[in-house]
Amino acid sequence: GSQWGLKFKYEEQTEPRGLADAFIVGRNFIGKDPVCLILGDNIFYGQGLPAKLRTSSQLKSGAQIFAYSVRDPQRYGVVEFDEKGKALSIEEKPGKARSRFAVPGLYFYDNQVLEIAANLTPSARGELEITDINRTYMEKDQLHVEVLGRGIAWLDAGTPESLLQAANFIQAVEERQDIIISCPEEIAYRMNYIGRDEIKSFALTMKDNQYGQYLLRLLEDEILPYNNA
Repeated sequence: GSQWGLKFKYEEQTEPRGLADAFIVGRNFIGKDPVCLILGDNIFYGQGLPAKLRTSSQLKSGAQIFAYSVRDPQRYGVVEFDEKGKALSIEEKPGKARSRFAVPGLYFYDNQVLEIAANLTPSARGELEITDINRTYMEKDQLHVEVLGRGIAWLDAGTPESLLQAANFIQAVEERQDIIISCPEEIAYRMNYIGRDEIKSFALTMKDNQYGQYLLRLLEDEILPYNNA
């Protein structure tokens, strides 16, 4: 990730032990910090989303998760709300969902998640469930759930059908708006991780294809990097 001004580290989960196992496998990497977990087959897109993520990344205590209205909530963890919008219950892939609100694969936790994960008991399917972590925070009254509204798209690309739907969505937006979604060079430039010289260098190595031409156009249009507001 150095070409984008970033540094990545990797740990291997040697066998499928559930999502919550990420906090056991990654314990040394997390150290004493709060942590964000995002599932690799989840795609998020929408106006205002970066600001939400920046706010959530400042979490100092408790947990921040999200809820999203879906047609088939039984495929996911499902959160039930009371009349004031407070989470009442969270269930993992219930046979009969208590609400239509699924929990997307994007979670922010304080550092106590390490001990919570370490003390989990495997579920009936033999996995450490992320829903059990969320339920623990809820029982401590330390769980905040924010509903993602119509302005934000959440796509779960975990099945062939949903992968096709995600691809069609991305293609439609990119072609209509003449942009590239999640272009790492553009994001790094907008976040001030790299400068104009670096992005131009990337672009010139690919100047004969659409990707390189897109990067050059960013510089020509003088799109300003994001600030931290």
